[in-house]
Amino acid sequence: MFKSKMKTVKKLIPIESGVSKVGLSQVDWLTFILSGGFLIMFVIISLVSIETLSKYVGIGFVWSAQYFGAYWQLLLLATFIIGLIMALSPYGSARLGGTDKPEIGAFKWLSMIMCTLLAGGGVFFAAAEPIAHYISMPPLFETDANPVHVALAQSFLHWGFLAWAILGSLTTTVLMYLHYDKGLPLRPRTLLYPIFGEKVIHGWIGSAVDACCVISVVAGTIGPIGFTGLQVGYGLSELLGTANDYRMHLIIILGLVGIATISAVSGINRGIQLLSKLNILIALFLMVFIFCFGPTSFIVENYFQASIIHLKEFIPMAVFRDDTQWLSTWTVFFWGWFLGYGPLMAMFISKISKGRTIREIVICVSVFAPIVTTFWFTIVGGSGIFFELTNPGSIADSFSGFNMPAALLAMTQQLPMGVIISVLFLILTTLFVITTTDSMTYTISMVMVGNDNPPTILRVFWCVMMGVVAVILVSIGSGGIAALQSFIVITAVPVSLILLPSLWNAPMMARQLAKQQGLLSNSKNVSVGNKSL
Repeated sequence: MFKSKMKTVKKLIPIESGVSKVGLSQVDWLTFILSGGFLIMFVIISLVSIETLSKYVGIGFVWSAQYFGAYWQLLLLATFIIGLIMALSPYGSARLGGTDKPEIGAFKWLSMIMCTLLAGGGVFFAAAEPIAHYISMPPLFETDANPVHVALAQSFLHWGFLAWAILGSLTTTVLMYLHYDKGLPLRPRTLLYPIFGEKVIHGWIGSAVDACCVISVVAGTIGPIGFTGLQVGYGLSELLGTANDYRMHLIIILGLVGIATISAVSGINRGIQLLSKLNILIALFLMVFIFCFGPTSFIVENYFQASIIHLKEFIPMAVFRDDTQWLSTWTVFFWGWFLGYGPLMAMFISKISKGRTIREIVICVSVFAPIVTTFWFTIVGGSGIFFELTNPGSIADSFSGFNMPAALLAMTQQLPMGVIISVLFLILTTLFVITTTDSMTYTISMVMVGNDNPPTILRVFWCVMMGVVAVILVSIGSGGIAALQSFIVITAVPVSLILLPSLWNAPMMARQLAKQQGLLSNSKNVSVGNKSL
């Protein structure tokens, strides 16, 4: 029975947040060596032959997209739908985290969640993706469709409900229940406990699972760190005439990593909360400014029209398979990227969501955050399309060659106080990457010890390590960063299999939790996989 098994586990794993810090003696060194060793190996191969590395990463990328793309599309769609059903059912009232009220206030909680997916990518892609789809219409749509509405609707799909749901709806429910209520470690391996039992918790299989998830997140985080150095360096050069060279990129990356390290060391309740709040305030200011002083009526009209198309064509867009080459460039690439973040992002949301109900978490992550994100894309990307319509070539020419920072600056410089707004966007981009880096550093450290209060030295190590790798890869050109960023799609293959059991485990655990809290009349235990809960 589950309870008898937990007596042993609870003796080994402290789960109370803030009660006591764990030491390095509880580090899973196999996970540490596997993940850290991968980083070292990747850097060495990059230095020896970046062309060879890029070639084989490209082959792995194509293979992953070809054989797992359809599965990923169905997995994300099922995660979103099942999460909504679970949240709107009586199970949604169950409270997670073993406490009766939330530990973190609503605004700070929402701010930290909003900063997880957007990061720097959400700023540059907000300007670049809508204009890309406007220039070249997605293959699902007829040529006579309104290109503005289609461009925004396709962007909504990639950064909306499905992308957010995979980051922390069903998986957060599973992790919070098994960790806070049943005493299992706060690690990705715990997602597989209902299937493999103690073997995955204490054996080498669990270490391999954790290492795979860490590698995926490290690859996905180092990429934005490196690209931020390159893109912000380009932006400052265009706006202020500063040098756009390796020295400037190095200064930007070191500053970014330094702030992220301080934030990660100070903890979730201090640095991470503060930076997330600052991020959201700057983003809100820019949204309001562009909405008021930009093409207001164009933004409003096209947001609603694009939202209608998004909802009307939601299922066809989500399961579209007619053009696999286009899918590999867009939808499947994004799904692989977000899937790679899935387990660790769920861990982070689990840490900051103690005392929240299942309904609050699912609605916030899978509905509220996507709506805000799609409006952000309309504000930024919609304005870019408006300026392109008004002055053909003013955005498209700058964007040529998929130059994302150029597309953003081309848009912002056509606004009132263009230089100031452009600089604020660069600051916002940097802050978003910092908040992603510090939160993922904290979460990676949690994986190493299975506790939500990891040692400071681990947080410093992982943050500095990611910064050092980014600096080395940038020194050999953008190819190294691009290869590492693409590698996250390859690691998404095993990670997506780790996330799969949550489709049925999360509703069953939600039901059991609702019974325990007296929300349902029937109090019988249910079985999850081959484990009685």
